[in-house]
Amino acid sequence: MEPKVSIIIPCRNEERYIVKNIESILAQDYLGELEVIVVDGMSTDKTREFVLSFDDSRVKLVDNEAQFTPHALNLGVKNATGEIFIILGGHAFLTEGFVRRNVKILKHDSSIGCAGGQILNIHENEASELISKAMTSPFGVGNATFRTGGKAGFVDTVAFGAYWKRIHYEIGGFDEDLVRNQDDEYNYKVVKAGYKIYFDPYIVSNYYVRGSYSKLYRQYYQYGYWKVYVNKKHKTITTIRQMIPLFFVLGLAGGVLLSLIWPFFWLVFFAGISFYLLLAIVSGIRVGKSVLEGFRIAPVFPLLHFSYGLGYLVGIVAFIILNKKPSNRSKSSTRA
Repeated sequence: MEPKVSIIIPCRNEERYIVKNIESILAQDYLGELEVIVVDGMSTDKTREFVLSFDDSRVKLVDNEAQFTPHALNLGVKNATGEIFIILGGHAFLTEGFVRRNVKILKHDSSIGCAGGQILNIHENEASELISKAMTSPFGVGNATFRTGGKAGFVDTVAFGAYWKRIHYEIGGFDEDLVRNQDDEYNYKVVKAGYKIYFDPYIVSNYYVRGSYSKLYRQYYQYGYWKVYVNKKHKTITTIRQMIPLFFVLGLAGGVLLSLIWPFFWLVFFAGISFYLLLAIVSGIRVGKSVLEGFRIAPVFPLLHFSYGLGYLVGIVAFIILNKKPSNRSKSSTRA
């Protein structure tokens, strides 16, 4: 008999996507029981109305008065009746076999505490198309296989993971201090508790990418900023790839400073910048459908790297040097 699966959707003001989201879950070919728990952050649009319009006992609506994602996730698990729960973003929908494949992996090996797959980006305008392609490039996001794809195997994190519910209480749940990066931190705790995370490229979800560069900047700035807070809590650097954007920002600042002190250093700095831009262009061409589009994708890479690196640097100053708490501004949604 297949274990019951609870799919938890933290959301707020997702009227454009929530119906397709839920329909993709109810259409799964999984032979066991399914339930959908939409944990809503008190939406002011028609999200709640659309959720309640489903005449299906498997679809449940839970209020999240705190309106933050980790609170929503913990509420979702608390209300879940399945042995396994899966996290799904409100901007996403599932492909066929998503639930079935996740459950098969978890059942196959008791050492696996989390399973997940690849996100395929969906674009709704020109900007989001360029952004989505940049986010599938290793140059843009490193070895994050859930974005770039790759072979099946063990990894350090996945998006929209499937977990045994018992592990949630074993590791202490989602940290409600973390408005961002709560899923990465959760996966870190899963691994720290002695479990493995397995990536299967045939587990596929679709995700609507942010459609503006300003929202992307804010998103990645917050990722970098909150990553430092996670590191401070755990007193370790959870992944090596998080450091690379910081070195990028420090390299830019250091290059300008050294060039002002020693004018000859401008040649070294210019050579370094030129090499980086060449890598960005080559990487853009690789993921683009033409050379011209590759040149248009290339500027997204420095935007990703600089915003994350700057957020990380500000986080070091705020959390490590000044011993501050996260600012209220850093808790604002990047979807707004």
